[in-house]
Amino acid sequence: MQHTSKKTTLALALLSGFSIFAGATAPAHAISLRDLLMGGPGKRDGGSQAGRGRDEAMPSERALADPEPLPKVSGPRYYTYKADAQRLVKTGGFAAAEPFRSISEAKVSSPSDIAQALESYYATASQPIWVSADDINEKARAVLALFERAGDYGLDPADYMLAAPTLTTASVEPAPTAEPVAAPATGPAETVAPVAAADAVPAATADAVEGDVPAADAAATAVAPDASSAPTATPIAGSEMPAAPAEQAAAPATDAAPVENAAPAQPEVPAVAQPEVQSAATVARQQELMQFELALSQKALLFAQDMVRGRVDPNRISGYHDLKRKAVDLTATLAAISQGEQASAYLEGLAPKSANFQSLKNELATLKAEAVNAGDDIVLPDTLLLKPGNSSTDLPQIVAVIEKKGSESLKSEHAATLTAYQKTPEYTPELVELVKSYQSEVGLKADGVIGAATLRKMAGHTPQDRIGKLVVAMEQARWMPDDLGQRYVFINQPAFRVYYHDHGAEQFSMRVVIGSKAHQTFFFNDQIQTVEFNPYWGVPQSIIINEMLPKLRQDPSYLDRTGYEVAVNGRVMPSSSVNWYGSTSNISVRQPPSSDNALGDLKILFPNAHAIYMHDTPSKSFFQRDMRALSHGCVRLAEPRKMAAAVLGVSERDVDAEIAAGKNVAEKVTANIPVYVSYFTAWPNKDGAVEYFDDVYDRDTAVEKAFDTTTKARSARS
Repeated sequence: MQHTSKKTTLALALLSGFSIFAGATAPAHAISLRDLLMGGPGKRDGGSQAGRGRDEAMPSERALADPEPLPKVSGPRYYTYKADAQRLVKTGGFAAAEPFRSISEAKVSSPSDIAQALESYYATASQPIWVSADDINEKARAVLALFERAGDYGLDPADYMLAAPTLTTASVEPAPTAEPVAAPATGPAETVAPVAAADAVPAATADAVEGDVPAADAAATAVAPDASSAPTATPIAGSEMPAAPAEQAAAPATDAAPVENAAPAQPEVPAVAQPEVQSAATVARQQELMQFELALSQKALLFAQDMVRGRVDPNRISGYHDLKRKAVDLTATLAAISQGEQASAYLEGLAPKSANFQSLKNELATLKAEAVNAGDDIVLPDTLLLKPGNSSTDLPQIVAVIEKKGSESLKSEHAATLTAYQKTPEYTPELVELVKSYQSEVGLKADGVIGAATLRKMAGHTPQDRIGKLVVAMEQARWMPDDLGQRYVFINQPAFRVYYHDHGAEQFSMRVVIGSKAHQTFFFNDQIQTVEFNPYWGVPQSIIINEMLPKLRQDPSYLDRTGYEVAVNGRVMPSSSVNWYGSTSNISVRQPPSSDNALGDLKILFPNAHAIYMHDTPSKSFFQRDMRALSHGCVRLAEPRKMAAAVLGVSERDVDAEIAAGKNVAEKVTANIPVYVSYFTAWPNKDGAVEYFDDVYDRDTAVEKAFDTTTKARSARS
């Protein structure tokens, strides 16, 4: 036992000694644990280390250690969208007296928050909202008509589809001349048009469901309870229907001539037969109407939520979306639509009211109304590279597109050129100027060279593509505040531009560089707080690990030579003295202010969980590119001093002076200036005209997939 203890003590001493050694700064020739266990480098090659020349230096720790995979830091990801879970509305606590006698049998499925609002309302309601005098009322018809127009607001009418019961009579007396016929083997005839199939829930299934169920398996909303439980069929008014057995037995007496004393015939026709049939018909009708009542209330609340906050939760789409979902007061909504006759107007009034949303809505209506003429398209070549002074037989089509799609001001400026052009192939200086103006107008570099980027802009997006972009844009506009404010900064990533607004109007805009597809810029809102002049660049851990670490393992002095500062646990030391084979969590790297600093002369901060901010850059050439998704996620500004002066409320000369002083200074932004780091492939410009952009990160596609999932979940049947 004592011998074993001594071995253990020795082993622990060796390991402790190595641990202490490893915790210190490790030179490139440090002895590894493997060396110790194998007797040291001198034992391995049989020679002494004394007198070894520089060319025969001891193998490095990296060469002696077991191969290690380089660590990686992964960015956010896109999710498989999951729609809201649904459950049955619990009707057990609803009022049982007239006019709600049958509502407890209604079967409606909905998200939990809507279900709770319905349960609270109908537990104390004294009158139905949508039913009056044994029929649906005009308020209900107006709301159903609004649902059919949901597409005008970028919503999907299929999400709110609900068929109304048809009006029937409660009369069950057969026509005097009708002959009795056998009852159909398939059961009693239906008296009303069924509620949409998407809302059907078998009664047995509904009775078995308790609490929340997954959206894909949720019992759906709104179908009348099975009328086959009624003892007899309910005839449609004016139709010939079979009589009940007792009525059939009494039929001869009904057709016979009247006699003076009819009393003896009474025992042959039970007095309770006719009232029993009428009662069954009335109950069936009430069940249908109460099913519709509850289903329409559920659809109205769903529509209200969608109008205010959108159909999908952006934070379930990807880790790049960070937007707080808006709350909708469902109790207040139910109270508002239950009072008066203007429920439809109230629901329609929930749409966003901003000028931006209205421009998107108007553009959508215009595109839907346009008649597309098959022969109206101008055919452009698939590929073309036409430089000034050259010629091309495709030039007439190029000029025709500019004449068709260019602005009125552009066509007015170049009216003489357009009028004089005779469809010749020579690319003359006058045509070069025309093309440059068009390129500038559509956001391209105005160099007069007609290449792939210019052709894409000229071809544009198909009408159907534009409609899809508008629908997504209207959805995303609901994720943001309806009122962006009087003074704010708006970054639209697909446009590669940032816009500064003050006094409720755009003051200027400039080009930006955004994150590459591998390092995407997030979609979020924040508040500008600070402008830092002559900034340090604190290198993110993701860049240290993914990009610097491979170089540092090959060359530990790499950061020393390039002017970076390295600190371990806050203690500054040369990068060549750091053990780059351990964890980097306690290692910080920053680049001091300089002309080569990655942040340039300044950065504009709005602290957030994603380490995104606006900044200058020494890489000015990137702003000349048309596709500018090139950064690690931050937003690089083409004119950073102009933006800094605007948010600080000072002149650009003041900003120049701060930078020229050379000191690292942080200036607090005292004004309330929100910044919207947004993503819209369709968005109105300052004149209200909607512009379209490419889906740089394929986020529109992700939103459209979320739409499909949501609609399927809302229409799912158990």
